[in-house]
Amino acid sequence: MDNAPARAPHIVVVGGGISGLAAAHRLLASGARVTVLEGSAVLGGKLLAGEIEGAPVDLGAESMLARRPEGVELARAVGLGDRIQAPAAAGAAIWTRGALRPMPTGHVMGVPAQPDTLHGILSAEGLARVAQDRELPPTELGEDIGVGEFVAKRVGREVVDRLVEPLLGGVYAGDAYRISMRAAVPQLFDAARTHPSLLDGVQDIQAAAAAKQRGGPVFAGLDGGIGTLPVAVADAVRAQGGEIRTETPVLALTRTADGWRIRTDSELIDADGVILSTPAWSASALLAAESPVAAAELSEVEYASMVLVTLAFRRADLAGLETRSGFLVPPVDGHTIKASTFSTHKWSWVKERGSDLFVLRTSIGRYGEERHLDWDDADLVDVSLGDLGEAVGLSAKPVASRVNRWIGGLPQYPVGHLAKVARVRAEVAKLPGLRVCGAAYDGVGIPACVASARRAADEIIATSTLARNTQSDAGQ
Repeated sequence: MDNAPARAPHIVVVGGGISGLAAAHRLLASGARVTVLEGSAVLGGKLLAGEIEGAPVDLGAESMLARRPEGVELARAVGLGDRIQAPAAAGAAIWTRGALRPMPTGHVMGVPAQPDTLHGILSAEGLARVAQDRELPPTELGEDIGVGEFVAKRVGREVVDRLVEPLLGGVYAGDAYRISMRAAVPQLFDAARTHPSLLDGVQDIQAAAAAKQRGGPVFAGLDGGIGTLPVAVADAVRAQGGEIRTETPVLALTRTADGWRIRTDSELIDADGVILSTPAWSASALLAAESPVAAAELSEVEYASMVLVTLAFRRADLAGLETRSGFLVPPVDGHTIKASTFSTHKWSWVKERGSDLFVLRTSIGRYGEERHLDWDDADLVDVSLGDLGEAVGLSAKPVASRVNRWIGGLPQYPVGHLAKVARVRAEVAKLPGLRVCGAAYDGVGIPACVASARRAADEIIATSTLARNTQSDAGQ
């Protein structure tokens, strides 16, 4: 009988975005030996801290949902608990019908609880259409339905085009009429199954949220930027003995008698298990030989690309800018930018560290509308300034600008997405020691990505431990 201690399973995580790093962090806590392989030179994926004119800024995602715990928990676990911040300014606006109008309160992804909050945003006809909701018969949902399709049937297209579309566009850069309600707004889907009236369903969602609310913010950022989170997680992974290799693209994945063999551009690595935390197209290519069904499903996942334009002004030149956190732009109004964030107003750390600067950002690009990716940086800055001038009267010239193109940055969740994810996971689970995680599966926000990573890590550990124990028992 061999009394040697069991060997810690070696797990390779492919992809060094926040999902892959969170998976590595979880694996190490479970006693695994971990190697993270990232193809690019930079960790963090769409979470990227940078600076403009010497002021720190986020050049990718800038906040996370705080009422879902996984992202905040990870930040605290890697020593960033004292840097979690609520936005300093609230009160986003909608730029529509030629003016900035306050975002209605009491809504769920733009779907209102009270029609009387929509004056100025909707036309008289649109308001009358909303009021018909409680008179209409129930709408058939089926297994899934597009958010825009369902909301339009209940309260009219104006609510979709001027409220739901810009909010969903900010999260997914997608088309509200294509996006799955089950995947993107599950609480709305669940309410719709029990409430014939959409307005009544939203009111119940709001009441339930108020009952659970503990006084914390809906969203949170980090002092220094959300882009500092993957850096801190990577540091924690290394401190626990994990290995992280950047500029190490994975070219192939092969099943072996004892586990998996990973081929990079320079070596072969043997592992007991693999977690793929890459975009769907990359996971599809790596799974083509071992799981062609999963690979085919993943090859169909579409992505939207977008551009973030960060602008720095002299603060004195923007002294009259109203103290909102920013504004959203409905595509139906025909403008180029889809949103603007007044970072200096929104985040106290930007204001404090930005000296005499005022920093704001615009975002450009939606699913199916990506011609702007080919524009020169100067043209993207100019069109942003043009829309800002029309929206808020901005006439000052920036002292610095930065343009970041996020190609294939946001996976799309069309109707049937959850069923596709279930099929992918069922096929992948047939291969011992293999799991997938990331934004393509369970949600694009940071907490959803962390939760996806935790699930993959826990399942890998369970299967690796089971396999190891089985082999040990067979040898006794």
